[in-house]
Amino acid sequence: MRFLLKSANRTIFTKAGWQETLSDGEIEHVLAANRSFYEAFGSLDIGEMEKVWEHSNDVLCVHPSSDIIAGWPDVRQSWVDIFYNTTLMHFNITDAQVQIRGDCAWVSCHENISTVLDGRAGNFTVRTTNIFAKVDGEWKMVHHHGAG
Repeated sequence: MRFLLKSANRTIFTKAGWQETLSDGEIEHVLAANRSFYEAFGSLDIGEMEKVWEHSNDVLCVHPSSDIIAGWPDVRQSWVDIFYNTTLMHFNITDAQVQIRGDCAWVSCHENISTVLDGRAGNFTVRTTNIFAKVDGEWKMVHHHGAG
């Protein structure tokens, strides 16, 4: 089984440490799925958020200071609740690392966030891992974990 890492400097390694090639296109597809997630999050639009997630009982989400949320209906509702209480959400994503193993990929990054939540402006950073599964040829989010 291969383990591939795509770091910010575009170096790719196997688990054993040998340099290996991976289609830049596949890496870019994962990064595009990750960007789509943050565009949906920033738009505060549940319709856009629905497009990036797999709609199954297998999906999981952990927001900072939340319990584990399991299954698409509850994950979806968590986004509805966040969007309802938020008037602005702007992301600057840094330190992104992409790993791909078969039809599973994950992106670890820092979310540098400017927000207006419940009428209060704030800036903060969240350490995040987003996991995607390839479903019918598209990368869909199956797990989001943000830790403050």
